[in-house]
Amino acid sequence: QVQLVESGGGSVQAGGSLTLSCAASGSGYSSWYPMAWFRQAPGKEREGVAVIDNVGTTKYADSVKGRFTISKDKSADITYLQMNNLKPEDTAMYYCASDRAWTNLWRGSGNYWGQGTQVTVSS
Repeated sequence: QVQLVESGGGSVQAGGSLTLSCAASGSGYSSWYPMAWFRQAPGKEREGVAVIDNVGTTKYADSVKGRFTISKDKSADITYLQMNNLKPEDTAMYYCASDRAWTNLWRGSGNYWGQGTQVTVSS
């Protein structure tokens, strides 16, 4: 089994910053698995925000490029999402996800998901 636990969400004003964390554990998890962040706003479909593989290759949604940074501490099995210059449209529930296959993960078909952490950005 794999457990993913997100933390770090909260409420900030536009232009502010937050850092989300995702702690991975479980007998089925491997530190080389790609990790990703997704988000879902009320009434909208879930969308991929950022993904990172085991050698540090990253990919971002166009809407967050230049503002968000995904990173991974492999020794601690924690993945971070540093979010700067937050905008009201970034308001959503943010989910951490993982899968052994990058392609499955980025298209939203990953096997492992956390419970989510809420991010609210006010104007």
